[in-house]
Amino acid sequence: MHPDVHTTANTDRSRRWKVGRSPLVNVINAGGRLLGRRAMAQFQEKDLLDVARRQTGLADFGDTSFLEPLRHLIESLEAEARLNPVGRLATRHDLTHLLVNRLQMEEDRKQNPGIAEEKIRCPIIITGLPRTGTTLLHSLLALDPANRVPLTWETMYPSPPPETATHHTDRRIALADRQISWFHRLVKGFNRIHPIGARLPEECLVILSHSFLSYQFETTHRLPSYLDWLKVQDLRPAYRAHRRFLQHLQWRCPGKRWILKAPAHMFDFEAMFWAYPDACVVMTHRDPIDVTASNASLTATLRAAFSDDVDPFEVGPECSQRWAEAIGKALHSRDRGCAPSERFLDLHYVDLLTDPVSVVRKVYAHFNLPFTEELKDRIQEFLHQNPKDRFGKHQYSLEEFGLNLEEEKTRYSFYRERFRL
Repeated sequence: MHPDVHTTANTDRSRRWKVGRSPLVNVINAGGRLLGRRAMAQFQEKDLLDVARRQTGLADFGDTSFLEPLRHLIESLEAEARLNPVGRLATRHDLTHLLVNRLQMEEDRKQNPGIAEEKIRCPIIITGLPRTGTTLLHSLLALDPANRVPLTWETMYPSPPPETATHHTDRRIALADRQISWFHRLVKGFNRIHPIGARLPEECLVILSHSFLSYQFETTHRLPSYLDWLKVQDLRPAYRAHRRFLQHLQWRCPGKRWILKAPAHMFDFEAMFWAYPDACVVMTHRDPIDVTASNASLTATLRAAFSDDVDPFEVGPECSQRWAEAIGKALHSRDRGCAPSERFLDLHYVDLLTDPVSVVRKVYAHFNLPFTEELKDRIQEFLHQNPKDRFGKHQYSLEEFGLNLEEEKTRYSFYRERFRL
């Protein structure tokens, strides 16, 4: 395990997950505790909505279907997330920022009716269990100039709609970089687990979060009641918001096709294909025994940025069960014919690591796209500049998260057998 993320013994409850933080973050947390709960950032629906309206001078949030999910999220944050003072400040900022984006994007659509006329055609959507190479494959496909990917900065600051001429020089890139630098103060060494950067491709969870129907929130916070509620929801409102978001991004900055990515797409293929009937899906596969502890480590580390009370023995089983349910739902949807079988391509993580150029060629061949020598050269240069574990090795084990090898084999037996993992 790398030195900045570790666990320590706790006499009354197994262990607590801790992360390395900057001294400034520790000072803010200490000061917040001295001031008491009343002085800390609060989560109240009306207050959050009013703050967003004041910040923008706008009032119309558009489709109000987001209000019920927001209420459930707020209730769970207050009752269950165990946030520290910095966690409360950061979470309040994030919720307000999502509402600000909604207001601004709604105003953009009013001022520019052409946004609503944008067509999203044949997106390629990468999904699969977390830690199975989805991020690497997304990054490689993003190297093709014909492909359009959501970049981190434009998912954080989508208004006004980005423009092709300034897509790599927009002033909002610096804003995003500053916000990301604050995150690295919360969690030192996080790049060992997952790369973050304003100009890097971003996954769809951030976009879906604008509907407040998103698995992004429970990844970063302990939210059992919100998760239980989310699991039985129709996610079409989230995908409707997702489609509108892509229309926004491509209006003045188009590409030939969107390349999208999120493991959480597996939770509702029906809603995804409802929004994108002509979507093509790449599913990455890796032995879930290797995946489970890695994903639990990622989740525990993210949550520990905002809470001092993260129990890895709780996180481990929660993550394992959740993603076993996700892959089960996804495969069941495929078997029921949520889309024609030729729309799906299955890839193995080990092949992506050993011969990434051949894997990308396979994607292009399957979906009848032209693979160029220029793209091959770009991929090879990217891999040379970004070797695996360049920020240090991410280490983890099942035992750290209270997981049993035989139980995990049983939990995922249907999946391991189907794909010979």
